[in-house]
Amino acid sequence: MDSKNTDSLTQFNTLGLKVDCSRLVRARQEAELIAVCLQAFKQQEPLLLIGGGSNIVLTETFQGTAVLVQTKGIEVSQDDEHYYLKVEAGEVWHDLIKFCLDNDMPGLENLALIPGSVGAAPIQNIGAYGAELAQFCDWVEYLDLASGEIKRIKGAECEFAYRESIFKNALKHSAVILRVGFMLPKAWQPNLSYGPLQALSERTQGVTPREVFDCICETRIAKLPDPAVLGNVGSFFKNPVVSQQTFDALKQQYADIVGYAVADSKVKLAAGWLIDKAGLKGQSVGNAAVHLKQALVIVNRGGCSGQDVCDLARLVIDRIFEQFGVRLEVEPRIIGAIGQKELVDA
Repeated sequence: MDSKNTDSLTQFNTLGLKVDCSRLVRARQEAELIAVCLQAFKQQEPLLLIGGGSNIVLTETFQGTAVLVQTKGIEVSQDDEHYYLKVEAGEVWHDLIKFCLDNDMPGLENLALIPGSVGAAPIQNIGAYGAELAQFCDWVEYLDLASGEIKRIKGAECEFAYRESIFKNALKHSAVILRVGFMLPKAWQPNLSYGPLQALSERTQGVTPREVFDCICETRIAKLPDPAVLGNVGSFFKNPVVSQQTFDALKQQYADIVGYAVADSKVKLAAGWLIDKAGLKGQSVGNAAVHLKQALVIVNRGGCSGQDVCDLARLVIDRIFEQFGVRLEVEPRIIGAIGQKELVDA
């Protein structure tokens, strides 16, 4: 367990916010991760787990222990129909996808270039381009902080929904994800239903997993700024889900509105389209700004604070509600002095 005197979290959050913590620990082994988390829990000390740092907005000095989850390892097994992967929480998500393709185990390529770690992926039920983690999650193993036990629940028990899971709700304060199990069908079928992938579906020749991967990577690189150049957490807002009736009413007013039919006669609106239509691209508060190329993204133009980001997010949410009657929700976790808090309180 490597504890350092330098407690800056700046390089460990992709927004590049200049925030410190009381104590910073790098946990490279499972035993280290378990020990430091249990110690903080028993002492009722605030605990912040950081994987890739791509889903947090740090608003002030964190008055507790921040743990960098850096456990590594991928184990593979198989039967006649599936590949099974056992992946440690600290593995980089995109690196896992590259590993799978390099070893002829496709399936995850629609989720390429989503920033963050494997351990964080189930919390958010990460998704993009017509795919979600829930489709491939076999099980999740976690440390139960209250009992000190390591528990495993099946993917079906994780209560996955759009950007939701049991780890954001019932297990929010009591679980530390240690590893994730994946099940990838050997009978691979390309998922070409969404956006730029539809062009591939029109081809007469078969599409390869690598072509899907390359298409996703090219699209994301073109649309989303590199956090190393311009601090950001990727998509800042969830795509809101509305009733068919609400969508039809909006369509009468805005013929070019973008929406996708989902279950129960609901429609998922493109939050980026709403923000763009409201003329908010380039809108700024302090040094936080809505990205000029992709309205879903809030960027750090240099030296912005977490407060700037939160104030800008609230401005966007209020403006969208005023114009469309639709309330946006944020994707990243807002972190205050002792842990996660609501945007309204930031």
